[in-house]
Amino acid sequence: MHLMIDLETMGKRPNAPIIAIGAVLFDRIGTTSEFYRVIDLQSSVDAGAVIDASTVLWWMSQSDAARGEFSSEGAPLPDALMAFAAFIDSRPGLGAAKNLDGVWGNGAAFDNVIISEAYLNCGLEVPWPFWLDRCYRTVKNMYPAVAMDRAGELHNAVDDARSQAQHLIAINAAAADSFL
Repeated sequence: MHLMIDLETMGKRPNAPIIAIGAVLFDRIGTTSEFYRVIDLQSSVDAGAVIDASTVLWWMSQSDAARGEFSSEGAPLPDALMAFAAFIDSRPGLGAAKNLDGVWGNGAAFDNVIISEAYLNCGLEVPWPFWLDRCYRTVKNMYPAVAMDRAGELHNAVDDARSQAQHLIAINAAAADSFL
């Protein structure tokens, strides 16, 4: 079982404030369970994250629906991170995050790095070993002929994670050798 993570943030560096976590468990056949939490921005900043002005300006240019995801009250970052770890560990047949086959993010230096840094800044253990980190962006760029069939709202973390997982499944099906 693989895990696709998508974060919405207020920055681009490892210390970016997380404002939403979306994740989807999947295998080569399809997706299974999903996780989604909106995060209280102040709690991310309180954990040491640094807001990037250019990212805030970028969010201001996004759709009302995308920005609306963050108008509701979010969970404190440590609570959301603990809930995410519990989500991974409680999946039937998975048992523990260490039994994952891969933890995918959209960029070698983005999702996985930012969420791992948030776990450490909150005094929590990252719930998977570092060697399970995988880069979806690298794989999608290796197979540009496989189109993404995007579903849901662009920049909604769980919709993006679901679309990315489905795209990776399609790429795997088109590849000469299965990697999932």
